[in-house]
Amino acid sequence: MPELELRHLRAVRAIAEDGSVTRAATRLGLTQPALSAQLRTVERLVGGQLFDRTHNGCVPTDLGRRVLGTARLVLDEMAQLMSTTKETDRGGPLFFGCIPILYFAALVENLRELNADVRAEVRPSSAEVVEMLESGQVHVALFEFFDGMPARDLAGIELRKLVTEPAFVALPETDPLAEQDEVDLAQLADRDWVTPPKQNIGSRTQMFQACADAGFVPRLKHHTGEASMARGLVAGGCVSFAAAPSRTGEGIVIRRLRGMPLMTDIFVATRRDSPVAGRAHEVFACAADAYRSVLDRNPEYRKWWDAHPEAHPEFT
Repeated sequence: MPELELRHLRAVRAIAEDGSVTRAATRLGLTQPALSAQLRTVERLVGGQLFDRTHNGCVPTDLGRRVLGTARLVLDEMAQLMSTTKETDRGGPLFFGCIPILYFAALVENLRELNADVRAEVRPSSAEVVEMLESGQVHVALFEFFDGMPARDLAGIELRKLVTEPAFVALPETDPLAEQDEVDLAQLADRDWVTPPKQNIGSRTQMFQACADAGFVPRLKHHTGEASMARGLVAGGCVSFAAAPSRTGEGIVIRRLRGMPLMTDIFVATRRDSPVAGRAHEVFACAADAYRSVLDRNPEYRKWWDAHPEAHPEFT
């Protein structure tokens, strides 16, 4: 007779957090039919339906909420157990996970001041970074807010917002809008867009809502998570959202969006069972210092930064 396995608990947690079997399957590296089969197995074993399918996605039933609570508890306990079998004492390596960021090298160098042996891994999506953090594969993480993040149960993790960063826009230097200091998002309604693959866009809902508020649906023509490829496509005539510290050059210009309609929270997280346990404030200071190192890459962002201290209240 089949029994519940950790993979079944991870499946239930992923479906609840993503609100969709399809999205959860993508995150877990499974096909949708395979994840659906796992869900049916769990439902047979616990004796009832775990999710209602609604227009808002998969919503846990009463039984589903009970199973989900237990699943999170078991997975968190397992992650802590596994961490004790790894080099997580203060003399061991510090594992750092993050999304692609412009200040990656500076942050790794700063973390070396806390632990000489830093081992870093970059993942394309914030959800993947948080998965690594929850499972104990990394001790420290930097990631952006993403759809499904509020549903996460980050037990045993100290979470702190680094900064609220506005999105800028990257344009070809030949685009007539490149002559403007500031661009209305609505002016980009007829442009072809470059974005990361959909599973790597953490705040898809926020992105589409900003465009909808501007009166259009973006024409997403190209998908790449590789920065140089994206810049090449923009130089060739497309547009894309750009990290605020991005630099003008190589055929593209970085312009601020009027009203800053798209804002993203960036977080620093530290596990309480890590080699830097009790030093989350120092980890934050490392990240803050690294972030400062790229502010002047985009003079327009520097101006905005100086004028909006409310976006980074903990920077000194």
